[in-house]
Amino acid sequence: MPKILTLLFFIFTVFNFYTQTNSCDRVRGKIIDEKTKSPISKIKLQLISKDKKEVFISITDENGVFNFTNVPFNTYNLNVIDKEFNPKKLNELTLKKEHEKIYQYNENMPFTASKKVTWMFNWGDFKGKEHYWSHLTAKVILGIYAFCLLMIFFYSVLQLNLTLIYSKTKRKLKGKKISTPIFKSDNAPKVTIQLPMFNEMYVAERIIDVAAKIEYPRDRFQIQVLDDSTDETKDIIASKVKEISNQGINIQHIHRVDRTGYKAGALDAAMDQVEGEFIVIFDSDFMPKSDFLINTMPYFQDDKIGVVQTRWGHINKTYSLLTELQAFGLNGHFAIEQGGRTAAGHFINFNGTAGIWRKKCIEDAGGWEHDTLTEDLDLSYRAQIKGWKFKYCEDVIAPAELPVTMSALKNQQHRWMKGGAECFIKMWKMLITSKGVKFSDKIHGLSHLFNSSLFLFILTLSLLSLPILHVKDSFSDLNFIIKFGSIFISSTLFLMYFYWHSYRDKTENKATSLIKFIGRFFQFLIISMGLSLSNTVAVIEGYLGIKSSFVRTPKFNVLKKGDSIKNKYDKKKLSIINILEGILMVVFGFTAINRSLYGDLGMVPFHLMLAIGYGAVFFYTLVEIRTSNKQV
Repeated sequence: MPKILTLLFFIFTVFNFYTQTNSCDRVRGKIIDEKTKSPISKIKLQLISKDKKEVFISITDENGVFNFTNVPFNTYNLNVIDKEFNPKKLNELTLKKEHEKIYQYNENMPFTASKKVTWMFNWGDFKGKEHYWSHLTAKVILGIYAFCLLMIFFYSVLQLNLTLIYSKTKRKLKGKKISTPIFKSDNAPKVTIQLPMFNEMYVAERIIDVAAKIEYPRDRFQIQVLDDSTDETKDIIASKVKEISNQGINIQHIHRVDRTGYKAGALDAAMDQVEGEFIVIFDSDFMPKSDFLINTMPYFQDDKIGVVQTRWGHINKTYSLLTELQAFGLNGHFAIEQGGRTAAGHFINFNGTAGIWRKKCIEDAGGWEHDTLTEDLDLSYRAQIKGWKFKYCEDVIAPAELPVTMSALKNQQHRWMKGGAECFIKMWKMLITSKGVKFSDKIHGLSHLFNSSLFLFILTLSLLSLPILHVKDSFSDLNFIIKFGSIFISSTLFLMYFYWHSYRDKTENKATSLIKFIGRFFQFLIISMGLSLSNTVAVIEGYLGIKSSFVRTPKFNVLKKGDSIKNKYDKKKLSIINILEGILMVVFGFTAINRSLYGDLGMVPFHLMLAIGYGAVFFYTLVEIRTSNKQV
């Protein structure tokens, strides 16, 4: 028996010696909040050997102190693994014999950790494991988010393509004398000018006077005032038409008692009274120059030309920041989109005004139809699919009035966006299946018709960016996908290049022009983001086939700062859309500030732009409503 006891004592002594000399009794340290510098209690830490064979877990006490006991000598990583905190590698340490009793981290420089920033439930945490359905939901959200990014990127690439074509064409023509057809009055064809109007008491007389002054042989010249007015405008028009008629000008006042088909209906109803072989259309806010026909009609010497479209000018561009930004955006369309598509031989569109149609082209394409709100885009594509060519004259400018109020701008945008969606639904299959249309024309044509849907992707992207932040906080394995959001930066740069080439306020000082342009570009981008909610509603209505009346843009006859903007047609009231814009301003503003405070700056610029954009649109509306109420 004594021998057995001696042997056991020896074994115990050897084992005790081995454990004392091959492990550290205690690894100790402290962890504090990265922002507040206060101790973090009950945070879970992991000490894991480099070969992953030994793992120890510790939870800090109320003073933020952690302890790992009986840790074998080895090299370890110390990590934060708590679900409520951002994953973080704190330190790498090697335990040796001199650490047999204790390994004490520097108490004067405690480790720091930051809590996950979230204002939603922690859906990545389900009894210590990532819940399957939450993880799947996160992947679905990321998939939709990525799709929106790709659609915006695809749009920006096509715009970049048009910009490169446009700039290349401009460089080729620089310094060269361009031969243009010459106007010959002796064999000029008969022309009919159509002026469609509905309750335009502020500008009706102006456009009739301007149209009457257009230079053209008077025996081959007709003016039709297509009047659907229901107020005193019809009397103003009747009086002005009589005055112009007394000057020996062939002018008719065609008044309808109903608005069937709205503008398209008025144009279609007057076709049997059109005397000219060519039809010029001007909206009531335009002020074409007297030589408009002399500069455009010669292009019709080519029998294949069905439409000649001119560039819109802006008579009140400097009225306010709102009109400056509208001019900035429209210049992009009338330079790069129209010019680039023309240079590449792609389809362009008649812009509803400031253009001339060959009457035969209208008839051959099926005439004016009023099943969409953008009858101009609809007829343009039907005509070009039929084989008609369109000519765009960038150097011929037809000045027009820009909307001066947010409500008027929204009316215009709603009609354009909804009409664009309606035309896409109506035309996409016809465009794809048409045998005489080139593949590149089909791609650019589909993109053109689909353009208004960009706002749907912008709104979806912005709304999903909120749960995306939470996915980033909750699912470390999905973080790599979020990094692809940088593709949005590429899209922004492509669009910046697009608008730089259409920017018409350049001076000889390129540096100053560039700085001014960058400021204007981001102002335009911010307001466009702010309009994305109301424009998306219009697009969805178009795709769902929800019919609405043709709400024309109120005209103010405002040419310069200080002119009165009173307009009885410009109805102002707070809508559910306005309220939602205010809510989105608060949500994105709060998120931007919250993320900034915690140092997570990735999406802060995007959310800040959204907050400013929605805020600008919201407060613009509130100020207009308040001003309108004071005037009543």
